[in-house]
Amino acid sequence: MQYQYQPKGVCSQRILFELDGDVVKNIRFIGGCSGNTQGVAALAEGLTVDEIEQKLGGIRCGFKSTSCPDQLAKAVRAAKAQED
Repeated sequence: MQYQYQPKGVCSQRILFELDGDVVKNIRFIGGCSGNTQGVAALAEGLTVDEIEQKLGGIRCGFKSTSCPDQLAKAVRAAKAQED
């Protein structure tokens, strides 16, 4: 199933992704730092919700309390909770 998440406190405006059971696929960030968000999306492709949370959750961007990777972790957890 495809999901859309509106991140908070970061430059990206939207995160699009699919959940196939517990596996996250087709991750795409709208807005934000293009190279960084493309890199994060490529590295997180095919990981489970738990793996993404473990690797990306809590990462900060400068003085911000969150980051695009952290927002991806929040997005996939919220989608998984919605499915369950």
